[in-house]
Amino acid sequence: MAASGGGGGGVAARRRFCGAAKQITKSNLAAALGEIESRVRGCDFVAVASRRTGDSSSSSSGAGDRRRWRRVLGADTAETAYLKAKRAAESFELLQLAVCPFRLRGSKVLAFPYNFHLFPRDELNMGMPSYSFSCQTSFLTSMAREGFDFNLCVYDGLSYLSRVQESMSRERIPIPHVGRLSSSSSPPSTRSSVADSIFMGRVKSRVEHWRKAAKEPSNAAEGSLVKSLRKLILGGDEYGSRPCLIIDVCSDHQVQLALEAVSHISDELVPIVVPEKGGEPTAVRVVLTSSEDDKNLLMAEIQKMEDEQNLKVRGFREVIDLISSSQKPIISYNYFTFIHSKFLGPLPPTEHEFMCSLRMAFNNVIDVGHLLKEIGPLRRAKNIPSALSYLKRRFFVPVDLEIPFGDENGEKSDGHDVLRLVRLFAKLNHLLKITPDCQTQPGDQSTQIEDYSNVFYPTYTSVQEHEDEENIGVGVNTNVRKVSTENLVFLWGFGETSANDLKHRLKGYHVLFSEEFELRLADNTCAVVVFFRPGAAEELLREIGSGSASAENMASEGLKAAGFEAYKKVCILGLWDADLADSLESVLAEPTSDHAAVPAEVLWSGELMLDINDLLES
Repeated sequence: MAASGGGGGGVAARRRFCGAAKQITKSNLAAALGEIESRVRGCDFVAVASRRTGDSSSSSSGAGDRRRWRRVLGADTAETAYLKAKRAAESFELLQLAVCPFRLRGSKVLAFPYNFHLFPRDELNMGMPSYSFSCQTSFLTSMAREGFDFNLCVYDGLSYLSRVQESMSRERIPIPHVGRLSSSSSPPSTRSSVADSIFMGRVKSRVEHWRKAAKEPSNAAEGSLVKSLRKLILGGDEYGSRPCLIIDVCSDHQVQLALEAVSHISDELVPIVVPEKGGEPTAVRVVLTSSEDDKNLLMAEIQKMEDEQNLKVRGFREVIDLISSSQKPIISYNYFTFIHSKFLGPLPPTEHEFMCSLRMAFNNVIDVGHLLKEIGPLRRAKNIPSALSYLKRRFFVPVDLEIPFGDENGEKSDGHDVLRLVRLFAKLNHLLKITPDCQTQPGDQSTQIEDYSNVFYPTYTSVQEHEDEENIGVGVNTNVRKVSTENLVFLWGFGETSANDLKHRLKGYHVLFSEEFELRLADNTCAVVVFFRPGAAEELLREIGSGSASAENMASEGLKAAGFEAYKKVCILGLWDADLADSLESVLAEPTSDHAAVPAEVLWSGELMLDINDLLES
């Protein structure tokens, strides 16, 4: 299947991508893993797109929602933007994740899209990962309009455990495994060496005696009672059709001693460590094989059982681990808080810790939102189709997208978002002259892919994953300025009004409002004011706090104000379920910290802050 040309959105793109992605559910994951691994290992990039039940960056959190300040605003630093993204990842759920390994050679793209249906259910009755999650009606409506199969998701969607949850599950679901001598074990002390020698000697003597008896030809004349007595005396048992002996142990150290003793007896013996709930080993099961082929067969059987159990525990996270181990550049949206929260572990409290943790799993993430900002007008692209449409109108960047396979169900459109992402990246890659390591040539003037890797900062424009027919467009005037948090003031207590009316009223309240400033509403209870003269915001807050005569007009109107540190504390404490004004009031009622505030930069965009009309229309 091939899709050529430079277009991107609309009905044509939807028709072109129908059935392109292979649909992966609980019933066919095991069979598809080998193929997926091969595609990932052989690709240049891996694109990832998702379908979620909601997002804090959504421009519509639901009709009548007075807490829309929880989306990322132009007044957010990287830290506060991360805290909002953290809240969203912990509140909402991933229902689909599309993964598309692809190779890029000039204008030719060879893509292998897979669409994974997800649903977090407690498959193993451990209380994980089944939990409640929130939904935004706008997201579910959009998914239903595009034919999302919610029944398939719930009944045949892939479950999963994060790496942290899997570590916890090992204590509840012990998995027997082939015992292997540890090369890092330290030599025992003199006293423990004597005890260890006695333990190893007993194990070796017992195993040798049992092995000798097990290899003797069986006497058919022996009655069942004699056989039972022989089995009881020797301590033997059976592992399938093979004879085995169980050696009780009480620590990992004794496991290593038993393995060492067995290793000196015969290559016919295969030791299997049997753990109990809690992860501690309880026994070493020594299995006697009849030949080298029989031993290899046993090892393969054990490995198969272990792989099946691991797949049952990890579920879809097997794919995440596969991508992580490949170390291929990942092309995505800026939503890796979701990936971390669902598949790695709980999100760290700070943005810096999050970045460090994420880099340990994915060391090369390319955010398309960052690439769009390299092309001025695309800074405000509202979604992928609008960005593709703009590039089609302004640039000649042909992309020949080849998809060698397709899903058998041609009516399925799930997965076309990731193909739009691949197409957009291919175009941006050409315009920005980005070259992956595998294609770098001596003297090449292209930009290295690492120059765009792992760049995260607050984004007040959310590049949507799906097409919204009513919200397509790219603005020309970006109107973005870098502003210090020292110049921000959060103002509330003004009643219902518009941003323009409030700005006009403030000019009569204090002389500082006769200077250059901008004002936009964060929600319908609180406004954000940015002063462009250094020190003006600090002066205003000081006068309001001291109750000076110059601030009497503001006090008489019931106006209150706080600096950025109060807003930052609201985000750190997670006071999301109230209007911003109420949350700021709660923070100001607490004792202040002695720590000096450290100024930071925000990307202020007046056009992208809320106005009261936006709230009334919703």
